[in-house]
Order: sequence, then structure tokens, then C-alpha cells
Amino acid sequence: MFQEVEDESLLKKIPLPIQEIPEDRELTETVILPTNVPIKLSKPQIRTSLRALTIESLFAAVFYSIIGSALLSNFLLDLGAGPLEIGLLASIPQLVNLLQPLGAYLVERSTSFNWYCMSIFIPARLLWIILVPAIWLVSSSNHITKHQVVLLTLGIMLVANIIEAFARAPWMTWTAVLVPERLRGRYFGFRNSVLSLTNLICVPLLGLAVSAWPSGTLQGYGAILVLGIVVGLLSQGCQFWMSDVNPQLLKVAGSEPPQPYRSGIHLRFLNDANFLKLLIYLAIWCFAVNLSAPFFNLYMLDNLDIDVSLVTIYNGLGSGANMLLLVFWGKLSDRIGNRPIMLLVGILVAVTPLLWLVAGNDSISLWIWLPFLHVLGSGTWAAIDLCTNNLMMGVAPVTNQSTYFAIAGAVAGVTGAMGIIAGSFLAALPGAGGLLGLFVLSAVLRTAALLPLVFVQEQGSVSLGQLWRVLFSVKQQRVPI
Repeated sequence: MFQEVEDESLLKKIPLPIQEIPEDRELTETVILPTNVPIKLSKPQIRTSLRALTIESLFAAVFYSIIGSALLSNFLLDLGAGPLEIGLLASIPQLVNLLQPLGAYLVERSTSFNWYCMSIFIPARLLWIILVPAIWLVSSSNHITKHQVVLLTLGIMLVANIIEAFARAPWMTWTAVLVPERLRGRYFGFRNSVLSLTNLICVPLLGLAVSAWPSGTLQGYGAILVLGIVVGLLSQGCQFWMSDVNPQLLKVAGSEPPQPYRSGIHLRFLNDANFLKLLIYLAIWCFAVNLSAPFFNLYMLDNLDIDVSLVTIYNGLGSGANMLLLVFWGKLSDRIGNRPIMLLVGILVAVTPLLWLVAGNDSISLWIWLPFLHVLGSGTWAAIDLCTNNLMMGVAPVTNQSTYFAIAGAVAGVTGAMGIIAGSFLAALPGAGGLLGLFVLSAVLRTAALLPLVFVQEQGSVSLGQLWRVLFSVKQQRVPI
């Protein structure tokens, strides 16, 4: 998987695809300026950028695992939050994606992807400091109520995600420039496997730390929140080792002659039928997935009354499966394309909520069935997450790519938030079957969402008719005439 470069440290290990490029050949991604002077990213620049991107993502994964996942859900449950508050918490990051097109517009008026992203992410992460004294007050005095801390947490989540929404499309555009197209599957597979390894190690340890904290779980979460903020700021420092690009001058050179740069938010995507098909898939899929996804942890913590330390261990097992399979999915996507994988694996993801119907708090469920569900869910979702991003990069044209990413993010975010909010109300609605009824409805809609994906075209991917032949390398024998 890796080859050593210069020394034995982990930071000097890079994905094999970059090492396979001959040393006497310069690997470039060309950016055409109005002066017609090309800026080239050399092989060392790309290698250094990808290393820095990987380390940045590793630190960021620790931060987001603390302000999300089962750790934050358990914190709110300890404060007396219910399904509605948990649903709102999960819907906020999705709903604010509606602001992504505005972020695409703003970044095109800046002169640096690096400074633009830092000016967004650093304030958003520093906001979480406000929650630390509130946790100390609610656990040691009567100056603030638990319900007020719940509302404060939701407020911080809302403001922080509103700020971050302005940088999500620009960040994706920047990484699309830094990662060569032919290496995206393998690189993002490697990078995401590093993130899964991080979650595999950190999340269970953090969950145990919260459970075993001498002053109680509330102050335990406050302690790891401070750690998360520090690590989140460290991740931003890694951006200085990533090759910066001027967003105003970005125009990737291809087979077409350079075109005049056009600033602003454009509606060109409305004439792109293939992109619109992908948007329809994303809209239905994100609604269906988020109808149930935020409530699996709630189901274990509340309905099944499973300890948070055990839930974080399950999440860690899922991260391990995610890590092991990401490299495989990445190489396979480079070989057969992203759309065929999304269709095949999407069927497994669609039926997964139905498997939760037989989960309980008996010994078999605790030690066999629930770990299996997390391994299955994370292993299959690794393919969906990786291939969706790669398919988006392939379908979106290089011109005004930030706008395409922003529109897709906005559609996915809004429909995902609608799914979470709908799930929150349906879970509390008498006669709707509760969370189990929600899981059944989610499975049905996930299956229906795959239909628009069948009609999406991806350059370089194999057709469904040829898929099995390519996967199993079945060679046809020619019959002489």
C-alpha cells in the first residue's frame, strides 16, 4: 500500500500512486491566468499538499467526533434532551448547506483559498469555547439550568455551521485542484481510511474518558471539548503546507482553449441534464438516509438503554470497517467508476435500517448483532461517501466548479435537514411506529432513491451489463466463424 520516502516516519508515507510517477516527469495541474502565464504544481508540491491535507483531515476528524456523533448526543441526553432536540442537532449542519452557493460567490472574490478557509473555520471552531464555562456552571451550581445548556449547545451548533457553510464548497474545490483526477479514488480512499483509523482509536477512548470522569459525564465532556478545540485549531495550521491557489484566477486547462473567467453564481447547471439527474438522486437519497441515520445512536442510548462507552465501541468498530474497506473501494472506483459501486452498494445501504428491527439489549444483540450492524453500515457507507464525492468531481465541469459543488451541497443539505426534521416529528407522533417505523420508511425511500442514479452518466465507468464481467475478470472466448 505504501512506499517509504526519505525516512521511516508515518508523515513521510504517501499513497503508492504518487510514487509510481517517474522522477524525471513533472506532474502538473495547470492554472491559466488572464495573462496566459500557467502556474504549475510540481510533483513535490502535490505530494506535500496531499500529506498536509491528510494530516489536516486527521486533526479535524478528532474535533468533529467530539462535537458530533454519540459523544454530543449522550451529552444532550444527560441534560434531558429528547428526540426533537437530537433531531434538530443533526439537522442544523444539513440545513445551513443552503448557504453554500453564497460561499462559492464569496471565494471567487478572494485571492487565496488558504486564507479564505482559515478565516471561516477558525472562528467557527473557537465558538465552542462558550460551551465550556456553561458546562462547569450547570454541573457545579444552580446559576444555569440544563435546558438552557441544551439551547446554548443548539445555538452554538447553528452559528458555527452557518459560518462553516461559506467554506464547504471552496474547500472541496481546493482539494479537487490539489488531487490529480486519475488518483482521486486511491488517494481519497487512503485519506478516508486514515480518518477511520483515527475514529477507531479516539472515539472509544473519548467515550471511556467521559464515562469514567471523576466529576461526572458532564464535566468529562467539557474536558474533551477543550481538547477538541485545540486539535481543531491545529488542523488549520496544516493548510500552510498545502499549495495555495488564487480562486479569482482559477481555470483548469484542458483540451478546450482557455475561456474568459466569469465571476459570480451562475445558472449554467440548469442546462446540464446529467448534473440535474445527479441532483435528483442526491435530494431523495439524503432525505431518505437522514430520516433515520441520526436516530440509531438515540435508539441505542435511550430505547435500548446501552451505556455510552459501549456505543462508542460500536462506532469504533464501524470506523475500523470503514478504514479497511476504503482503500479497496478507492481502487475499485478507479477501475470501474463510481456510479456502478453506488448502485450495488446502495442496495445494501437501503436495507440496513430493516436489520435494526431485530436489535435488542440481550447478550446476542449486544455482542454480535449490533457490532455487525455497525460494521456493515460503515463498510458500505465508505463506498457511498467516497464515490459520491468522486462522482461529483467528475460530473461538475471545471469551469465554475465551486458553483456546482455549492448547489449540490445545498440540495443535499436542505433535503437532508428535511429528512431529519421529518424523522424527529414522526418518531414522536403517536401511531407512527416510533423509531422502528421510521427505520422501515427510510429503507423504502432509500431504495426508491437509486432509480435516478441509473440514468446518470459517468465518463470512464463501466455499464451495469459489463460490471460482473469486469469484477470477476471473465474473458469471453471467441468462436471462429
